[in-house]
Amino acid sequence: MSRVSGDYLVAAFYAFTSLAPDELGSLLTDLPQLALREQVVGSVLLAPEGVNGTISGPDRGVTMILEYLRSKITLGDAHFERLQVKRSRCSRQVFRRFKARRKREIVSLGQPCADPRRNVGTYVDPHHWNELVDDPDTLVIDTRNRYEVAVGSFVGSLDPETETFRDFPDWVEQHLRPLVERMSPARIAMFCTGGIRCEKASSFLQQRGFPEVHHLKGGILNYLDQVPEEQSRWEGECFVFDQRVALNHQLEPGEHSLCHACGLPLTPKQRQLESYIPGVQCLQCRDRFTDGDRARFAMRQSQLKHGHLNQSSGWPSSPDKHG
Repeated sequence: MSRVSGDYLVAAFYAFTSLAPDELGSLLTDLPQLALREQVVGSVLLAPEGVNGTISGPDRGVTMILEYLRSKITLGDAHFERLQVKRSRCSRQVFRRFKARRKREIVSLGQPCADPRRNVGTYVDPHHWNELVDDPDTLVIDTRNRYEVAVGSFVGSLDPETETFRDFPDWVEQHLRPLVERMSPARIAMFCTGGIRCEKASSFLQQRGFPEVHHLKGGILNYLDQVPEEQSRWEGECFVFDQRVALNHQLEPGEHSLCHACGLPLTPKQRQLESYIPGVQCLQCRDRFTDGDRARFAMRQSQLKHGHLNQSSGWPSSPDKHG
């Protein structure tokens, strides 16, 4: 359990497990009803390959949803016992509403050969991660996107500079394969926010003939929870896909906030720049939008400021959810 105190329990979870069409339909119907009754908010993605979500609410409600998922799925697939759950706490709700959606994949890679239900790399416990990444014969890869890496990462890790996770396979063939042939590392070690992306990436690399593929069990959030800060190899904050934006090593909301024009994270220093206009533009998107767009954003910001618009209306969401 997280060291952070707060009124609301936040649970990020996933499992790669086979879901039949009738099971998917039942989950899509039952989860919103259960969440409404128990005052739980968040986002849950469901697909034939499994479930992926983050929810927040009272302890009882969050626990009931997790128990419901286990009871529905473990009947036909013991693999679901590998449900990965990362818990933290917050003083306020970190979502505005509850959504359960059916998708083709619970994390979009676009490579049917990558299936952690059939093959996956070696899980690395957070307490063994430092030893692994400190070895000069280990090539450490951050499988997240560039805007997440900019917020924080493990010291010395390789940044693929992807915009979305679907860019990862092209990066592997164009950049990683030549790099591995040149460097001949003894092993590859990968990580992501909650473990789901590097788990799928490890399956993909194995299918593409890369040996000795390892990945951090439970992702960065599990590492920050389990490893004392004085022993940590982590630097910066960890971007998360909810209203907390980024978490520090104590799993508390950090100093980053979102630009509500483009949905990307900003540091306090970036919010002091002349290019930053709250709700309208930041240094990362000032050239992306037209004058008409910025006028529309300014009007929306004014309506929010004066309470004429619900804050959940019209905000852009960061791409490539979740973990």
